Amino acid sequence: MELHRSKVSKRRLITAGTMSAVLIATSFISTLGASASAKTKPILIGVSLSLTGDFSADGIAFKQGYMLWAKDINAKGGLLGRQVKLDIVNDASSPVQVATNYQKLISVDHVDLVFGPFSTGLTKAASKVVNRYGYAFVEGAGGGPSVFTLGLHNVFDVSMPVANNLVSFAKWLSAMPTATRPKTAAYATQDDPFTAPQLDVARKIMEKAGIKTVYNKAYPSETTDFTPIAGSIISAKADVVVLGTLLPDFTALTKQFIQQNYNPKALVGTAGPDQGAQFTSSTSGVGAKNTEGILVPNAWAPNFPFPGNAALMKEYVKIYGGKISDVSSNVAEGYSVGEVTAQAVTKIHSLNQKALIAELHRGTYSSVQGPVKFESTGQNILASSYLFQWQNADAADSLFPGFVLNSANQLVARAPSKAQIEYPKHPWGSTK
Repeated sequence: MELHRSKVSKRRLITAGTMSAVLIATSFISTLGASASAKTKPILIGVSLSLTGDFSADGIAFKQGYMLWAKDINAKGGLLGRQVKLDIVNDASSPVQVATNYQKLISVDHVDLVFGPFSTGLTKAASKVVNRYGYAFVEGAGGGPSVFTLGLHNVFDVSMPVANNLVSFAKWLSAMPTATRPKTAAYATQDDPFTAPQLDVARKIMEKAGIKTVYNKAYPSETTDFTPIAGSIISAKADVVVLGTLLPDFTALTKQFIQQNYNPKALVGTAGPDQGAQFTSSTSGVGAKNTEGILVPNAWAPNFPFPGNAALMKEYVKIYGGKISDVSSNVAEGYSVGEVTAQAVTKIHSLNQKALIAELHRGTYSSVQGPVKFESTGQNILASSYLFQWQNADAADSLFPGFVLNSANQLVARAPSKAQIEYPKHPWGSTK
């Protein structure tokens, strides 16, 4: 009996040991499988963009920039040897929705990285959420001062700080001889953290040069009827008009000027005239023949010789059609976000957010917009402000024909044109 019990116990021990070995082996294989899967599954990048609402034109262009970057990096083998996948959701241009979107992208969708939305206001709303989760927040259209006074350490704007965007324009006018310098200026801006700071800086420079302010208006961002504002500017008969706008309101105000035959000596917009085909459109824009002489500040143009810019322009035209001159600056801004993030991730060879934030603060990067280096608040200190003017609107390559006025107030000629900046601007519908 005892011998039988001993044999049974030994069999049980052998069976238990065998099962344990099987379980350990299975667990090990499962762990290896999970590890291998983690190394091969796509890197998921969460993005909230304004695909509808007030910022939809810009949001759609940003989406194109992000998608072109993802296409290009995947064609090169991906990021850290893994393909990237964009998880893009619509915030409808709403600060409330953009915050909700990033919370879901991080806590529910469990994205590996996040890219920024369009506009300073939406970036500001989203950055607080992203910061709570400790994620790096690289963006290209949230350059208003209010984004960088929140005390956050995780926000990085690859584009130029927007407060300096109109400095070149203001310095150009201020440097004119007294006899030709404009005497008066009118200012109208959307009450927006992207546009308003630009006008404040420019106005102070111009007033110091003796250019009198005859109209200064900040209007609510939900404004749809621009007739009263346009009427007040026209009545003021200002020599120069400075508009803190995006594409829809710049177009609406300019159409009013055209209808009333009000032709200021200089007309500049913080954004809108840089939107390529959307701006020249006879339906959604001002019409190609009415672009002549209009100015816009920017840190980028389709013909700039930054690394990768020419290739991006050709790729855009191949996929989306049109001409290189039709490409929105938002495309380059979105593409640059991807470039800089990828360079930082590659340097640390990790998706660890803490390490990524540290690397972004110390590194120097290249992009289709030019060099990028972030100061302590996350602003790009290597970006420069340039002034562009539409000229020869009937020409095939009329957008940004080659004029830049850098922040040192030096006129730089670029092919194809070497003429001077047009001042005063020609009458509406004329290139002469």
